[in-house]
Amino acid sequence: IGNNIVLNIISISDNNVKIGIEADKSVSIFREEVYQQIIENNKNSAIKEKNMIPENLKSLQINKIKKNDKKK
Repeated sequence: IGNNIVLNIISISDNNVKIGIEADKSVSIFREEVYQQIIENNKNSAIKEKNMIPENLKSLQINKIKKNDKKK
């Protein structure tokens, strides 16, 4: 797959193939269904955070500067 990921065929039988994966601990390896769930969770989190932005903005205080105010 690359310089730091190696796939090994552990065994083959009937309709099954067992694969071993060698990779650095920094490389995350997930089964397809787990990976798809992670993607879905990330999308849902992003949508929730995006929807929270207007509420967060309401809590901000904006100080208006009058045109007449001059620095002393």
